[in-house]
Amino acid sequence: MASPRSVPTPFPARSATGGLAGYAEQFAETEGYLDFARFGPPSRDVLDTTRQLLEQSARADAGTVDELMRQELRARQAAARLLGDVPPAGVALLPNTSTGLFHAAFGLPHGTVLVPAREFPSNAYPWLRAARLGRVQPVSLEPDAYGRVTPELVRQALTPETVAVSLSAVDYRTGYRADLGGIREVIGPDRLLVVDAIQGMGVADLPWTAADLLVTGGQKWLRSGWSTGFLYASPRALERLEPTLTGWTGVVDAGVLDSQEHAPAPDAARFSLTNLSPVTAGAFAAGLELVLRTGVDRIQAHIAERTAQLIDTVRSAGGVVLSPEAEHERAGIVAFTMPRAEPAVVAANLAEQGVTATVRPDQLRLSAHASTTLATVDRVHRALTSLPV
Repeated sequence: MASPRSVPTPFPARSATGGLAGYAEQFAETEGYLDFARFGPPSRDVLDTTRQLLEQSARADAGTVDELMRQELRARQAAARLLGDVPPAGVALLPNTSTGLFHAAFGLPHGTVLVPAREFPSNAYPWLRAARLGRVQPVSLEPDAYGRVTPELVRQALTPETVAVSLSAVDYRTGYRADLGGIREVIGPDRLLVVDAIQGMGVADLPWTAADLLVTGGQKWLRSGWSTGFLYASPRALERLEPTLTGWTGVVDAGVLDSQEHAPAPDAARFSLTNLSPVTAGAFAAGLELVLRTGVDRIQAHIAERTAQLIDTVRSAGGVVLSPEAEHERAGIVAFTMPRAEPAVVAANLAEQGVTATVRPDQLRLSAHASTTLATVDRVHRALTSLPV
């Protein structure tokens, strides 16, 4: 792990163009790509950083490893700024979202945890595994008729045994944005709020620090490639969660190899199991820094515009939109069905027009980003209006 005194120097941005235009120039996905909720093709900055760090490692000398390991601090600093200038000590890097959720599930020693029904499986298996070991017990929370988990539903489900609520900030099926601030208020200071932020981080302006433990991966909307992600832990989370899965890099004086058990680190570093790839950390830092330079508000505004256009296109073709009506309740996901055609038939028409979408047995999902063009929306229109009668 990098020393806290190290001050990494980010690689310079490749594009000199500012604003959203400069952001869009960073990407080279094919026109028609609308699957960002599954994977976000990385930027030129991410590719350049990966190449430079790999080349640096190939020319290794006495200082190479220490220099490369400073990328971990660089990424944590960028993540902290993205969250709203939280202390970098409150952030730890993770290889994926699931690792952070397992930390939460195995860190709570007892009680029940509210977990919405039909959550993405990454927010189910950690709690099931912990329950089988006699730790916390998950309790299913049924969403309302529109698939929403509202503060009032959470309030009604709370019991004296509830020690935490764990949910996605943005629902992967519909794009519904959870009211994190409202849920934080109703659960009070004596319960933890665990948030999976992967479907909104970097593209949705949400009160992220309402969460006690926030986890996200970087391969989707942050467009930083696989095996990237971070965890944010509030002081309350650090106090309540047992460091059950803490590894050798998550302790005090990790560099002192004396065959003794060391105390867990006092900050988010305690959620480290082992050293991660410094090349991946540098790539993640580059992806986060690109978002910071552009501004989440600009990225969010463009996505909102394209999302609204996609919704209008689906409806004009006779489709049924399953995502929220109100703009403030949705992120970049448009889920829909076409009553006169099976999802597989719709998917074939979309593919014929060069549109990449998520296809599920009961629905289709389109997800636009800030680099998505109007021509991509036109492709969707041609696909949906040419369905067989």
